Amino acid sequence: MRARKTRTKVRQEQIAQGALDVVERHGMRGLNVARVAKAVGFVPSGLYRHFSSKDDVLASVLDLIAERMDSNVAQVRRCSATALDRLHDLLTRHVELVLRNSAIPRVVFSEEMLHGQSAHRRRMYEIIRGYLHHVEQLIRDGQRDGCIRAGVDPEAASVLFLGLLQPGVVLWAMSDGEFDIASHAEAGWKLFIEAVG
Repeated sequence: MRARKTRTKVRQEQIAQGALDVVERHGMRGLNVARVAKAVGFVPSGLYRHFSSKDDVLASVLDLIAERMDSNVAQVRRCSATALDRLHDLLTRHVELVLRNSAIPRVVFSEEMLHGQSAHRRRMYEIIRGYLHHVEQLIRDGQRDGCIRAGVDPEAASVLFLGLLQPGVVLWAMSDGEFDIASHAEAGWKLFIEAVG
């Protein structure tokens, strides 16, 4: 029974990645069960063994995004460097995540997430708030270690940290990859250190 659950989870992750691949090629409006099934080598009816609807597939995509963001946080937490080093590593990993998965910003900033089904909107909000909470914890670690000023508001600083990425990601997506988000993030990082260090 355990092996079957594991296989099902792996298959669901493959389908979620297939859905991201569809979004990358066709945008959120082009996301449908037939295209996702084709992307993973299924007939559409085969997809329904794992998900009952397109909404379920999209929920799985959000779970996959959350897992990848949480994985980045877990990897930097294992690092023995300072809190500022961990924050910088997290910034770099986040940029790499976006560059490797250009569909993620399309999902996050889509009409569906901003104005669509409330369950998806709420889930995306929870993912971002969870990520900000992890950043807050890293900032508090830095305050304990003395590399971040004690007077810095961790919640405000976590939103500022996310702001090093989001405008650059939007510009990168709008310019079809022409805008250099990695350089932008590095330049913003220097300003962030000045603000909180």
